[in-house]
Amino acid sequence: METVNIKELNERIQRESAFVDIMTIEMSKVIVGQKPLIENLLIGLLANGHILLEGVPGLAKTLAIKTLASVVDAKFSRIQFTPDLLPADLIGTLIYSPRTEEFQVKKGPVFANFILADEINRSPAKVQSALLEAMQERQVTIGDKTFPLPEPFLVLATQNPIEQEGTYPLPEAQVDRFMLKVVVSYPGKEDEKRIIRMNNSGEFPTAAQVLKPEDIKKAREVVREVYMDEKIERYIVDLVVATRKPEEYKLANLQSLIAYGASPRASISLAMAAKAYAFIKRRGYVIPEDIRAVAYEVLRHRIGLTYEAEAENVVPENIITSVINAVEVP
Repeated sequence: METVNIKELNERIQRESAFVDIMTIEMSKVIVGQKPLIENLLIGLLANGHILLEGVPGLAKTLAIKTLASVVDAKFSRIQFTPDLLPADLIGTLIYSPRTEEFQVKKGPVFANFILADEINRSPAKVQSALLEAMQERQVTIGDKTFPLPEPFLVLATQNPIEQEGTYPLPEAQVDRFMLKVVVSYPGKEDEKRIIRMNNSGEFPTAAQVLKPEDIKKAREVVREVYMDEKIERYIVDLVVATRKPEEYKLANLQSLIAYGASPRASISLAMAAKAYAFIKRRGYVIPEDIRAVAYEVLRHRIGLTYEAEAENVVPENIITSVINAVEVP
């Protein structure tokens, strides 16, 4: 019975996921080269998870997010994070109206479908806590009233890894709210040549609108239906637990390097991101390769390193690689 269901589900997902190719083509018109970046933006969009992009300036992080918003017919807000930004600049505030002699709510830029939080680590903790409620609860409290945020609601934040002056490290609780942390790398030589040509000619292609917010909501429901076997669930739990108790997976050498392992939110994110990845690959079921394909993005910001690890120049990616190699594949 199950095999028949998988077959039906597979056919249905192949039909439902046809728009992924169209979206990728439209986004690739504007963003040259960065294929993994486009793929991760789609995973976040389909799995309903916020994304943190990290990379040096000039790698099209902001452009990629703006392009994603233009492909979906949705409301887009860009918020430039600065040290003097206030929570009210983000979520809105109460304004006294002399005419009605009452306070009226003026909603801030966070009331949009796509939020680009540019250079998110430049603002202090009080701004981050205002964003935290929006990210986790999908709602905002102004005065004594609570307002739901529009659906879909996606925070796409960028941060620059090299400039530390005038920046604030993001609180762990907030970093954990990002489903994926994507490290954006330099383009290849051929891609860079295309970028030069595009800029020299002054002809910048634009991405066409191919989706409506309702289509995203519908696609997310289908993504949840992607079949995940119990063996795959066990594999996810093993990967996450191995970051907390490495000695149980013959990784005792990692014990002194890990200050804290990934949270249960990592397990949820791994499952959802793997389902979205399978959907993008037009498959109705999750395989271990899907888990491995999203593991670095889901786990790299959820593993705390000790001073010893930093002294030895160990990065979270090294730990994830060791874990993936040690945990038995179903």
